[in-house]
Amino acid sequence: MYLMRIGATGAEKPVARIDDDTYVDLSDTVSDFDETFFGSGGVDRIRPLVAERAATGRVSRFAGERIGAPIARPHQILCIGLNYSDHAAETGQAVPDEPILFTKSPNTLVGPNDDVRIPRGATKPDWEVELGIVIGRRTSYLDSVDEARGAIAGYLVVNDVSERAFQMERGGQWAKGKSAETFNPAGPWLATTDEIDDVLDLGMWLDVNGTRRQDGNTKTMIFDPYFIVHHLSQFLVLEPGDLINTGTPPGVGMGFNPPVWLEPGDVMELGIHHLGSQRQNVLGPR
Repeated sequence: MYLMRIGATGAEKPVARIDDDTYVDLSDTVSDFDETFFGSGGVDRIRPLVAERAATGRVSRFAGERIGAPIARPHQILCIGLNYSDHAAETGQAVPDEPILFTKSPNTLVGPNDDVRIPRGATKPDWEVELGIVIGRRTSYLDSVDEARGAIAGYLVVNDVSERAFQMERGGQWAKGKSAETFNPAGPWLATTDEIDDVLDLGMWLDVNGTRRQDGNTKTMIFDPYFIVHHLSQFLVLEPGDLINTGTPPGVGMGFNPPVWLEPGDVMELGIHHLGSQRQNVLGPR
């Protein structure tokens, strides 16, 4: 299934995408795609309902509604740094021995086509197309990497927007450069795990103003999604609906010589094979 939330900010309704034109409305059955939904086995519960409604023609047509993030605000957004071998090379940093973990404020989460706003004082705003993982059940101390497969609800496109000066030059943790408002566009949909044949062979791309900047594939991940979930479960509790951003392939702004930074008026377009695409206008500070 492909789960989406459509409607005005703060008033999104949960739906299941059938195709580019139609969806099944689930708002009479599901309050939201949130911790309660994922933690109570909601994905499996609605599966027959979606199939029945689609088969009997109980579908609606998309009519230009705003697309929200496909999940409600999670308890936490966890991020993995330098998780692509070719991205580590472009930044001149060594391949890590284990996942580099940092956090991103949950209130950075916005829809896939919502505006991205550069924060006050920013000088080096950057882009990062990434594969996102949504956790499907409360998870801690998993016994094996294989067990992590059952803890994942699905996958989505995320843009881990970053402010490199805040991240690298202001001291402290990377969260300073990762947590400005609008810095985590997500969606357009959450693809449940059964929809993805091979999560380690998904093409990824990102354009700025029509120029291709990132062109990668999840096959160059250093730590795959199952390893990441297992690894994180040894250090903290993952809650249903939590989001994990799994790192970016090469082509980020800081990797160019000279670096290329986002500016007000820029347009980012990005996507991942099977997971849809995003488009964001870049705005200046408030």
